Amino acid sequence: SLVAVHTRTLLSAVISLSLVGLVLSVIFLYLQTPDIAITQIIVEIVALIILIRAVAAGKEVSDIKGKKEVFSLVVVIGFIVIFGYFAHQALTFIEFPKFGYPLMRVAQFYVEEGLKKTGSANLITSVVLGFRAYDTLGEVTVLFAAVLGTVVILRGVGRKK
Repeated sequence: SLVAVHTRTLLSAVISLSLVGLVLSVIFLYLQTPDIAITQIIVEIVALIILIRAVAAGKEVSDIKGKKEVFSLVVVIGFIVIFGYFAHQALTFIEFPKFGYPLMRVAQFYVEEGLKKTGSANLITSVVLGFRAYDTLGEVTVLFAAVLGTVVILRGVGRKK
């Protein structure tokens, strides 16, 4: 990440930041969580493709004129929405039960029986791949749809200029 800050070109910064994500996916593999590692590597590759494409086709900042007011309005509205979201989450946090007294009892079953019932290497993988396989299938489907959408948007064939 520090390399990205000190590089002179935007492309070098994008590539160095993507290397951080790829190292993170290797760390997830080392920690025996292949589902998270696969998700991380897919997101990193898609983000790298999008950012390299944006850098290659990007305009200089001085070339963009007349959109400063609209951009400022979007930024202000974005900050208001984000602040409202976090304020709502903080108010919801007040209503949580005391620490150690969960509302859902199924989590205790997952913790106690997860490794025995699935035979997995760690508890996270046993819950995600064993007990919540449909959820994982849904996540993979969403990732596939995102990659497919990215490919459709970034393809160069068929565009009229």
